[in-house]
Amino acid sequence: MSTAVDTSSDAAEKAPQRVKPHQLALVLGVAVGLFTLISGILPQITGWENDNAVHRTVFGNIPGPLQIAFYTVMPVMIIWGAVMFSHRMKNWERGAPSKRRTTAKNAKTRLKDFRAGVYMQTLLRDAGAGLMHSMIYFGFLGLLGVTTVLEIDHQLPEELKFLHGDVYRGYVAFGDLMGLIFMGGIVWAIVRRYVQRPYRIRIKSKPEHAVILGTFFAIGLTGFGAEMFRIAQEGLPSYERWSFIGYPLADLVDGWSQSSLDTWHQWWWIAHVVSFIVFLAILPITMLRHIFTSPLNMYLKDKDRPKGAMRPMPNLMETELESFGASVVEDFTWKQLLDLDACTMCGRCTSVCPAHATGKPLDPREIVLKSGEVMAATGTPAVSPPLGTVKEITVNANSLFERITPEELWACTTCKACDEICPVNIEITDKIFDMRRYLSLMESNFPAELGNAYRAMENQGNPWGLNQGERADWAEGIEGVQIVDPGDSLESEYLYWVGCAGSFDDKNKKVTQAMANLLRRAGIDVAILGPSEMCTGDSARRSGNEYLFQMLAQPNVEMLNGMGVKKIITQCPHCFNTLLNEYPQVGGHYEVIHHTQLLEQLIESGQLDVSQATLDERITYHDSCYLGRHNDVYVAPRKVVGSIKGVEVVEMQRNGTQGMCCGAGGARMWMEETTGVKVNDERANEALSTGASRVATACPFCYIMMDDGVKGAGVEDDQVKVADIAIHLVDALEQGEAAFHAGEAPLLHGESGIPSGS
Repeated sequence: MSTAVDTSSDAAEKAPQRVKPHQLALVLGVAVGLFTLISGILPQITGWENDNAVHRTVFGNIPGPLQIAFYTVMPVMIIWGAVMFSHRMKNWERGAPSKRRTTAKNAKTRLKDFRAGVYMQTLLRDAGAGLMHSMIYFGFLGLLGVTTVLEIDHQLPEELKFLHGDVYRGYVAFGDLMGLIFMGGIVWAIVRRYVQRPYRIRIKSKPEHAVILGTFFAIGLTGFGAEMFRIAQEGLPSYERWSFIGYPLADLVDGWSQSSLDTWHQWWWIAHVVSFIVFLAILPITMLRHIFTSPLNMYLKDKDRPKGAMRPMPNLMETELESFGASVVEDFTWKQLLDLDACTMCGRCTSVCPAHATGKPLDPREIVLKSGEVMAATGTPAVSPPLGTVKEITVNANSLFERITPEELWACTTCKACDEICPVNIEITDKIFDMRRYLSLMESNFPAELGNAYRAMENQGNPWGLNQGERADWAEGIEGVQIVDPGDSLESEYLYWVGCAGSFDDKNKKVTQAMANLLRRAGIDVAILGPSEMCTGDSARRSGNEYLFQMLAQPNVEMLNGMGVKKIITQCPHCFNTLLNEYPQVGGHYEVIHHTQLLEQLIESGQLDVSQATLDERITYHDSCYLGRHNDVYVAPRKVVGSIKGVEVVEMQRNGTQGMCCGAGGARMWMEETTGVKVNDERANEALSTGASRVATACPFCYIMMDDGVKGAGVEDDQVKVADIAIHLVDALEQGEAAFHAGEAPLLHGESGIPSGS
């Protein structure tokens, strides 16, 4: 949705005609096909043979007609595959521009992302499935390399041939090892899909999975079968003992007549070639295409905006665009369309989605598959869908809402767990954001409760709908809190952006007061905007209402810029993310720090003395999605909690990058949850299962949701206290200081003076 794109007819006429990606795919495919054809013809002309006693005769025992058939069919299949692939690439070209160019600045990052993919690093985050897939992938690559090396040696003159002697012995041993690894992975995959049947795989198993696994199994089995009879047909030469699979198998048929061995070898060779031809045939029309599309997608991971930022939009009060957001395939960027063909259908996104886990209509994998179905069915020409569908599913137009329902989109908490776990870096959340924009801006199709929050933000400047004049009421009687006027320059180093929750919500006012207490202890005066501070617009933007977001963001940016604000403290990760990552899109560039990061710095520098902070309790920390997965802040909150003496820190089952959402992100804070189990109840039960007496949060929404969830489970404050990290730290300081003054200070041990239990 960039206004920088010149769509005028004059500009289109003057623009140079660039080669399109699908045309490059065709050229490459034809080139590889012709090369394969020439590689079959050339040895017939040159007649170069390897005279060494320890070597393999290429096409030994294979009649001339079969060799001709091989070098005829293979080029045809390669070119056909290129044609099919080019049709898919034409679909990607339907998308809007996306800045994914490789530059000197991002080249290193791109190569790192690519290596992470081709080395299976992302897949290995799930050790079992990753190892299985790695066995198939590297085994297949190894076998492909074995075949390629044999063909290279076949093309060389006698004096340059190298595949003989010890090189050949190592070559055949390597080939059998790769074949064994490959077959082990295939058998494991078959058992996993059809015997173990984990949920995320079971719900999406299709006939094409059986075809793919069967084809791979046939390639491996016939490869060993052909090798078995070739070695037996050659009389079990001693140097073939290095074929540690093929040689023992050949020994089983030793003694058969030569004619029988010749015939069986030819038939196993034919079966092996046919199974590979089937592989080439299904490669571009089934999910096997991800062999090419997934590494490409990973290479293009790096983008021109921060991880936590949504796609920018033009100023809606000035733009000439007639439609906003995504409703048809062409509204997605070309990279988003590539995503749809890069999906491996592994279902890892499904397995971590809090909405799906609690019975909501959303399944992130379905968002990708359904969008891909619409793209595939409406292409010119139409191509196969990302994964096989039942006959009853039809697509009559290129509208994404042919297959995707608003209920699916509004169920999303935008926690980014699906993006984080995806092994091939598919950007699922961005697609949901863009479709929400269309629903909100073009159709006003959003939950009624969200409309109330919209009106409150528009009229009162905050989603609570409370009087802006009450924003600074929390500061009454607190020393060192200065309310600055927007017309004045900011004298303090930091502006404390309290946020709507910290200003109006009774629970979170205590967080603000605790943080002001800690800053005062550290000798930092607090400057706040008070009534002049308006909502950053996070909830508006995440729910698709870009117009309202800009209406809130632009005055905020003008005010902050006019005051000369450079550094901002926030206690809300949603404010943190918006101010840091999204306000630059509307002219606001600030150094933004979350209060847990600031506390970490103050504690480590000694500016905030926590030597007496003591809590003899068990505490667990709940990761905020917008602090963690959106901004990769995981360590700072844990270091602050860990600075308290006497605490036993325990992690919930799902933590860090795999932490579970509280259910309030993506404007879900303002929507009712009526389907399935409440997300916050599920997460609260997980926190309670740790046996912790305190639950620490670092987000006002998380505080509200986790506290409600714990109380919903029948557990009160005197049993388990849910609170922000700042409150727990103040409690620890006050408890430790009270004990110190009562003569119960913790003993110090050793010369270092480190308190016991630290």
